[in-house]
Amino acid sequence: MGNFRGFLREEDGMGVVEVILIIVILISLAILFKTQITSLVNKILNKISSQAGKVYN
Repeated sequence: MGNFRGFLREEDGMGVVEVILIIVILISLAILFKTQITSLVNKILNKISSQAGKVYN
């Protein structure tokens, strides 16, 4: 039972502040590169849809 209490009091993991900072950075990068990301996704989807007919042949 002592090991379990020690496990609960352990503070080695990532904290809430670190997780929030990572999320904020990822969101800001996505906003910053929105046009490039949109363009890349559109190119990939167009390539997939143009070559989808090859699957059925």
